[in-house]
Amino acid sequence: MKPEAVLGYGSSRSQFVELWPVPPRSRGLAVLLHGGFWRARHGLDQMDPLCADLTERGWSVANVEYRRTDGDAGGWPGTLTDVLEAIDSVRQHRDPGGPVVAIGHSAGGHLALLAAASAAVDLTVALAPVTDLPRSAEEGLGEGAAPLFMGTTPEADPGSYRAASPRFRLPLGKPHLVVHGDADERVPVDHSRDYVAAARHAGDAVDYLELPDVGHFELIDPSHHSWIEARSWLANAVR
Repeated sequence: MKPEAVLGYGSSRSQFVELWPVPPRSRGLAVLLHGGFWRARHGLDQMDPLCADLTERGWSVANVEYRRTDGDAGGWPGTLTDVLEAIDSVRQHRDPGGPVVAIGHSAGGHLALLAAASAAVDLTVALAPVTDLPRSAEEGLGEGAAPLFMGTTPEADPGSYRAASPRFRLPLGKPHLVVHGDADERVPVDHSRDYVAAARHAGDAVDYLELPDVGHFELIDPSHHSWIEARSWLANAVR
C-alpha cells in the first residue's frame, strides 16, 4: 500500500502531506509526524509502515512533511506553524470522518503534543517524545539538536524554550498517550516519566506505557508490541 496523493500547504519543497487511501468507513483522521530531531536528513518515509498499518485498520491517514533545520529553513516557531497549517489543509481537503489524532515519534512526538496544546487535534499518541527543550539542550540530546532548532540557547531566550516545550504548555486539555522504552538511548525515558507526572498534576488525561528493554526505533515498527498496544489504546479512545 502506498500514498494516493500529495497535498501542498506552502511554497517550500518540504511543505507537503502524503495522503493515503481513504477507507470505506473512516474511524477518523490520523496525522503522522516523523522524528529525526528536526533535521533535514530525516523525512516522513520513517512513518510509512505505521501509515500502511493504520490505513488497513480503517483510518484516513495523512503523513506530514515539514521544514527542518540544516538548511531547510525550519526551526522554532516555523516548524510548528507548518504542522498546524498542514493539519488545517488536510481537514479542508478531507472530511476526517471522526476525531483527529496526531501520532508523532521523537521530535515528531514533540510536535504532536504541541499540536494538542494548540487545539488542532482531538487525541495524541506521543512515541518517545521530546518534551522539555531546556533539558534537552542541557543534556545535549540529538548532538545539540535543541539549540539548532531554537536558533539560540536556553540562557539567551528562556521564554521561547518554555513556549516550545510541551512540559511547560500543560495542561494540554486533550487525552493523550505517551509511550517510551526504558532502553531508549536517543531520548532518555526519564523525560517521559517526568512529563507524565507533570501532566497528571496539571489535570491532563494522560496514559503512560513504559516498555522494559525497548529502545527508540522499535516504537515505529508496526509489528512490535509497543505499537500494537498504542494502536489498541487509540481504538479504545475513539470507540
